Order: sequence, then structure tokens, then C-alpha cells
Amino acid sequence: MISFRSLRLSLRFVIPLAVALTVLAYALVPLVDKLTLRWFIRDLDSRSRLIATTLDEPLIQLLEQKNRGKINSMLLRVIKDERLHAVGYCDSDGKLLYNTSTFPKAITCPPARSGEKESSSIHNFSKLTVHVATHQIEQGSIKSGYLILVHDMSFITLRSADTRKYVIILFAVLGIVISIITVFVAHLSWRGWLEGVRAMLRGEGILRPFNQQTTSPELQPLLGDMRALLRTIDAERRFADDATITWSPESLRKLLHSHLAGERIIVVSNREPYIHVKKHKLIDINRPASGLVTAVEPVMRACSGTWIAHGSGSADRETADRNGRVPVPPKNPEYTLRRIWLTKEEEKGYYYGFANEGLWPLCHIAHVRPIFRTNDWQYYHAINQRFADAVIKEADNDDPVVLVQDYHFALLPGMIRQSLPKATIITFWHIPWPNQESFGICPWREEILRGLLGSTILGFHTPFHCKNFLETIDRYMETRIEHESSTISHGGQLTMVENYPISIQWPPPWQSTSIPILQNRTEILASMGLPKNHMLGLGVDRMDYTKGILERFMAVERMLEIHPELVGRFSFVQIAAPSRSDLEEYQGFQARVHAMAERINIRFTSNGHQAIILKAAHHEPDEINRYYRAADVCMVTSLHDGMNLVAKEFVAARDDEQGVLVLSQFTGAAHELHEALIVNPYHVEQTADALYSALTMPDNEQKERMSSMRAMVRDFNVYRWAGRMLLDAARVRQREKLTARIGRNL
Repeated sequence: MISFRSLRLSLRFVIPLAVALTVLAYALVPLVDKLTLRWFIRDLDSRSRLIATTLDEPLIQLLEQKNRGKINSMLLRVIKDERLHAVGYCDSDGKLLYNTSTFPKAITCPPARSGEKESSSIHNFSKLTVHVATHQIEQGSIKSGYLILVHDMSFITLRSADTRKYVIILFAVLGIVISIITVFVAHLSWRGWLEGVRAMLRGEGILRPFNQQTTSPELQPLLGDMRALLRTIDAERRFADDATITWSPESLRKLLHSHLAGERIIVVSNREPYIHVKKHKLIDINRPASGLVTAVEPVMRACSGTWIAHGSGSADRETADRNGRVPVPPKNPEYTLRRIWLTKEEEKGYYYGFANEGLWPLCHIAHVRPIFRTNDWQYYHAINQRFADAVIKEADNDDPVVLVQDYHFALLPGMIRQSLPKATIITFWHIPWPNQESFGICPWREEILRGLLGSTILGFHTPFHCKNFLETIDRYMETRIEHESSTISHGGQLTMVENYPISIQWPPPWQSTSIPILQNRTEILASMGLPKNHMLGLGVDRMDYTKGILERFMAVERMLEIHPELVGRFSFVQIAAPSRSDLEEYQGFQARVHAMAERINIRFTSNGHQAIILKAAHHEPDEINRYYRAADVCMVTSLHDGMNLVAKEFVAARDDEQGVLVLSQFTGAAHELHEALIVNPYHVEQTADALYSALTMPDNEQKERMSSMRAMVRDFNVYRWAGRMLLDAARVRQREKLTARIGRNL
């Protein structure tokens, strides 16, 4: 029993301690704010100096050429940096010549002949605080002017707020824990108390590993909480910015080990990365024509783990073990493929029915009516549950990291959450998300939205798709939405909605084994019976009505009508992998594609050279890469698309920095590959003109455009896509653990 006298003695220590910790915490906050602000200003000065140094030479060249379009394009690329708000250029007379649209009107050029080579200042506007750095651009002894870099400082306020919060939490938790321990320690022998205090003052138990601690057992809870809180605060600070990371398989592995404690990743998708098929009593291995597989497979190689997918190949069962598992890639296994078996009826209802006759046209504005049947929905629900059971069985612990891929599994996150409430579930929606009115067509819209809100993180390609989703949730669900942080609170679960533009592997896996471009082009042309000087266009797609294949053919036809001198000198190769051939809409579309190709060839075949060469068959990725490297122009004319990785694959394949990309404005890639010729595929003449411009574009302009696009694809590769999601997941996991720990201690 605790005596009144002991309790009174304990309070004499507890109350002054609590007061002292409170005063100390509030005294430290201004100091921490001041130090943080000074540190970030120095960081912004350094960043500005580095950017100015990088831009110095190319900017001078463009200024000498007086090429306003390329200067503006370069400035726009520079402000892709999330912190860099605006960029401007002033001449030596203090006149603003070039600037991005975000450049604040209140910021003026430095006065003429100011004599300062660089300077910086802080400006406060009504809703924005910015850091303005001015750097003199020189060429020899001739002053060319000043480059003005405007950084958004709002991130400093957010980080300072986080720092203050965690400092106060740290001292509050310390005060509570120390107070509780003090009450119990007061009843222990003075000898044990004093020895414990001496050990803590010497640092024992804080700096030493657990198995070498000499601190009194009574103090271990306090020291454990101190260690955990310090680690969490440090981790939060390190997670804040991934800009300095060079994204590669190795950096992704290090990220998993450092921030996610080496967690194995579980990926769920409908399409499998390797398909075993019987051919003449032999077993072949095919790679599906899927942008999802192209993006996720390199991530799995880097992270290891398990990939759960539908086993659709004719030899899939006999190549897997009794649990449906098979190590892949076949020649050098790096992760496990777990196959799920479906009957023909289940595949028809879940995949062909609800997913591809319902959700696919619903999410794509391609003028095909979505069809919803109750029987299809029942299969969709049942198969999602089957995959959820597989995830639960494959999980090593109660808080796995699960990556759910695409619209086939809208219900899966919620199902996993029910059985594994601590799981970190990242769902990535690879196709567009429609506006709220369009989504309202779906009879089971609330069930789908509830399933997706089981995700910890829900990712889309573009901010526009995120906005559509938040507006859909706001209209059809009772939730709390924080638009500033892009989070949704529903049923005690928080879901973060973010855009993560997907990309491809860099460097491409066949870069080191590819033959020279000229040899490659000669061989490809010869394989089709075309002369060496023949011009070649290329399209690579699944045979799908959303890809704009018919519109592309019409543009080719129109170009040949306008420019008859190209008849017999130009051919367009369309690689179209068969897709969803069991569906009536796809059968009809395939027939229309063949009929249009035949009609155009009747009109424009010359010297035995067809205008359109249709290759409606599956091609392996390395074979498609050879066509990329041989083509003069690649056309991506999707009518509506999430990202479209064909555009990025073409750019990555062109290490000669030649070739032109004609790109639909309705793809996510158009928001990143600004140097492509952007077209509206519904406008036939505009697309035809772009195709002709691509075929006649000078080599030096091709090089400038392709070089810029290759730099973007290199820096924003698939490892960065996965890394950003996993960093966000790690941050969420740390916060949840901290919240749970604080909740237990309080």
C-alpha cells in the first residue's frame, strides 16, 4: 500500500518536475524555430546557387539565340521541383524579360549595375512566404543579366510546426512517465534508487544495447520510451525529403531495410508477370503486354517478396507447386509468384464482366457504354475475397506492406483491413478516375468506395484524378475530408490520397545488349521488305478502343492525302497485342481496325510498300524495343489514359537522341513529356500535321527534344514511383506506432 506520507513526498518531486519540464519545453520552442529557419534559409541559398550554376551555360546559349520558346520551356522544367515556385530572368538594365506564370508581380529586378553577383531575401505576401535569390549570369566580362529564383517557404512552417509538436509531446510524455515511475520508486530502497539515477546520469541504458544495460529495472520503461521517441523524431525528419536520392534498385532496397525494417512486399494484381504456355509439348514463357507489369516487375526484383496474380497460362498449374507458388524470373529467381486459379465462369464474371465491361469503360471517356450485371458483381466480390485470403495467408506478420494494383481489386483493401487491421495497404489505381457524376452510374458505388477506403495510401497518376476521387467521396460517402493534406477519415481509418506518376525501369534492361541504332534499323526494315531510306512510324498498344488506334490510322491516311509525295516512302507499323477477345465490344473493334488498315492500304500501297503494316500479335518486350529504336516517329494517341508507358519506353529506347514522339493530350504522360508533339487525337488534321512535322523535323531539334525527355524519364523512373509510395507508407507506420505508444503511456 502507498502511504499518505510517501505520496506527499513523491508529489514534492513530481510537481516541480512537471513545472520545470513545461517551462523548458516552451522555452526551447522559439530557439528551435529560430535555428530551423536559419538552417533552411542556408539550404535554400545553396539550392538556388546550384540551380543557377546548372542553368548558366544553357541559358546563355538560348539568350544568344533569342529563342523565347525554348527559354520559357526550360524555365517551366526547372519549376517542376516541388519547392521552386517561380523563375525569372532580368537583363542588366533591370528589366524582367522572361518569367514563369507563377512569378509574383511584387518581386522586381535588381537595379541596373547594382554590382552584387548574388543576393537573397525573404518576402511575405498575403498567403505566401517566399525566398528570393538573385544570381548574376555572366559570359566572360559581359554581364548577361540576373536569374531570379523564388522558393516557396511554406514547407518550413509545416516542418517547424511538426518540430514544435514533437518537442512538446516528448516533454509531456517524459513528464508523465517520470511522474508515474517516481511514485513507485519512492517505495524502493534508497540504494537502488540512487544507483539507478547514477546509471542514467552516466548514460547507461540509453547508449548501450539492451543486452548490456546496467540501469535499474525500475527505470527501463522510461529509457525505452525515450529511445523510441528520439528514433521516431529523427525518422520523421529524414523522411521529409527524398530529393537527394538517386533512385535505383539498390536505393530501393536500402530504403526498405532502413525505413521499413526490411519488410517483404506483397503485390496483388490480376495479370501475372510470367505466363507459362504449352506449345507443341514444350512450355514457353511469355511476358504480357501490360503497362502495369512493365512498371511493377522491376520493383519486385529490387524488393523481393510475393506477387499474387491470376494464373491464366495453359501450363501455369504444372509449373507451380501445390500452393500455386513458382520462383521468378525463371533464370534468376528474385521473388515468388503466387498464382490464384479461376474457373471460366469466375473469369467471365469478375474479369471480363464487372471489371472490363463495367469499371473499364466507366473510368475511360471513350464513348463505350458500361454494362453492370448483378451476377458479375457477385463474382467480382467473391474473387476479391479469394485474393484477400491469399494475402492473409502469405503475410509473415500482422502488419505487412501490401501493394494492391488497379481496378480489378477495388474491394480488396477493405477486406484485408478487416483481417489485418495493422496492415499498411497501398492501392494504386492505374486508370483514370472519372468525375463524380460519371461514377454515380455504378450501382455498387458505395461498396467500391468503402473498399478503397480500406487503403492506407490510395495513389493515382495525376492530381486531377485525385481531385475527382475526393469529390466522389464527398458526394457519396459520409466522411471527413482534409483537402489540404489530401486525407479521408472514415470509420476510424485514415486514407491518404496522393498522385504518384508511374514510370519505367531506368536504365532499360536491354540497354547493354542492344545493337547499334543504324544496324537495328536496317534489320527491322529488311524484315518487312522495306528499303533502307524508308520512313517508319510506330504504334504499340493492346487492341483496345481507348488507345485511339482508329484515330491514328485516320491521321496517317489524311497525312498521305495532303502529302502524296510520301506515298511509298512511309509506312506505319502498328503492333497491337490481342486483348479481351472474348468480349463483343473488343471483337467488333478488332474487326474495324483490320478493315480500316486494309482500306487505307488499298488506297496508298505503292511499289509493294504498304501504308499500314498491322502486326496483331503478341511481341516480347525486347522485340518491341527494336521497333522503338528503328522508328522515325512513335504515335501515342490514347483517347483517355492513366499514364501510358509506351511513350516513356520509346524515349528510353532512343539512346541516339533521335526520333519524335507524337502524344495525346489525354494521357498522363502528356503532363510530363512536354517536348513531345502534343495532339488532340479526335482532331484528325491536327494529328496528321503533327505526324508530318515529326517526319520532317531537323535532327538538331529532335536531339534537343529527346534529350530533355530522356532526362525526365531517367530521374523520374519506376524506382522513384515505388520509393515515394514506400516512404509515405513508412512515415504513416512510424506515426501509427508513435500514436499507439503514446496512447499506452497515457
